Amino acid sequence: MSETPQALTLVAGADEAGRGPLAGPVVAAAVILDPRNYPPGLADSKKLTPRRREQLAASIREQALSWAIVPCSVSEIDELNILQASLLAMRRAVEGLAHAPAHVLVDGNQCPTGLACPATAVVGGDALEPAISAASILAKTARDAWMLELHQRYPAYGFDRHKGYPTPAHMAALRAHGACPEHRRSFAPVRAILETG
Repeated sequence: MSETPQALTLVAGADEAGRGPLAGPVVAAAVILDPRNYPPGLADSKKLTPRRREQLAASIREQALSWAIVPCSVSEIDELNILQASLLAMRRAVEGLAHAPAHVLVDGNQCPTGLACPATAVVGGDALEPAISAASILAKTARDAWMLELHQRYPAYGFDRHKGYPTPAHMAALRAHGACPEHRRSFAPVRAILETG
């Protein structure tokens, strides 16, 4: 008979996607992998092709013991700043897991405050720890899907192509059309365009 999740020491990985873009939410994910059964090929989401990310995301959702994906909105980013919003999103994702982890591994050099268990920050963890890699893949694919939805609402900005990052095309669209409600007013390039109006 297979062990229940409670018989394992549950370790969650947590990561976020979308700190750098000028628009859209920052999205965090937390994942508890089954150490005896998880998808091969987990890696930093940024190193994977979009197709491979989608394939792995589906496998993670199917095989993980528990997973959660949570956004932090543009208004929260503007109110808190992007670092604090990212940490808040990761805390919410950990809190959203169906099984409470005994430990959390967090990508980066800071851990969210207020977690109900110990946490360890792992610099470059999305390339080192499978649970963090899994979280990075879920966060990235979920955020990309969010940006495709935003593209339907605000097609002039090309969110389907650059996902909100400050590419030349995005900056040109910002100058031509101004900021939409999903642009982060606290980010300098958006603020500068609003000020020059």
